[in-house]
Amino acid sequence: MTSTILTFLGIGLMGKPMAARLAQAGYPLRVWNRSPAKAEALRDGGAQPCASLSDAVQDAHIVISMLEAGPVVGHVLDAALAHLAPGTLWIDMSSTRQDEALAFAARLAARGCRFVDAPVSGGVQGAEQGTLAIMAGGAADDVAQAGPVLQVLGQPRHVGPAGSGQVAKMCNQLIVGATINIVAEALLLAEAAGADAGAVREAIRGGFAGSRVLEVHGQRMLERNFVPGGKVSTQIKDQRNVLAAAAAAGVRLPLTDLVTRQYETIETALAGADHAAALIALERMNPGKRLGNGADQLPDPDANPISTKRTQ
Repeated sequence: MTSTILTFLGIGLMGKPMAARLAQAGYPLRVWNRSPAKAEALRDGGAQPCASLSDAVQDAHIVISMLEAGPVVGHVLDAALAHLAPGTLWIDMSSTRQDEALAFAARLAARGCRFVDAPVSGGVQGAEQGTLAIMAGGAADDVAQAGPVLQVLGQPRHVGPAGSGQVAKMCNQLIVGATINIVAEALLLAEAAGADAGAVREAIRGGFAGSRVLEVHGQRMLERNFVPGGKVSTQIKDQRNVLAAAAAAGVRLPLTDLVTRQYETIETALAGADHAAALIALERMNPGKRLGNGADQLPDPDANPISTKRTQ
């Protein structure tokens, strides 16, 4: 067992399996969540649930945050600052804006602490299997210290100074969001034109069109399985972060703008669905056209307001 004390903040869809892997790896692990029951669920796996944020971060060597968005990270960080020991390394694995990551780094530095932004890609399956792609921004020494911890969770890559991890994640989400929509268009076209959409997917998997998105989300679309996974709401947040970064950099991204507007058509009704629900947004633009005959599998209505009825 390592003597490095870790604190993990945010036991959500991604955070829970990530924290569980760190506990299984033998790290002394404290876990905290705004809803305490979620942290308590990890006790049997060797983690120490903490009722208060201050108890969770006190004397920790490394604090990992995996929270909903930049404003939430900022709120939690500000509440934790007074309780951090000098030299604490804070690794934020949430998806935020670059400017937010830079602000977090500055606030921590003012308290004598250090910061690495290390957002991830790979979804819940990657979190469970420890195969996440991890994009780390920060000082080389800080990223090196974070390395053994991050390697429990996936494959870390140092991509530049603080804030660069979020830039890499935005590039990732730009590609993912656009590709999900293109896969939806390809499969709906195949079906509408009279081909076997599943067989078309199989036929093109080994060619230049092959991708992880075609593998995972293409199958989800064929099964009409929209239980998350990554959520529409999260994808929209990431799309908007990309557009904000592009505006700051003086770059126009017309395809990203189009993809963002496409997702926004289902933002209210399907916010909690998997981002493969881009297929539903496309079908709504094409009345009478639908991929397959199965009923839509959507999130539990007790967990969010999304209906489980078949979406037309």
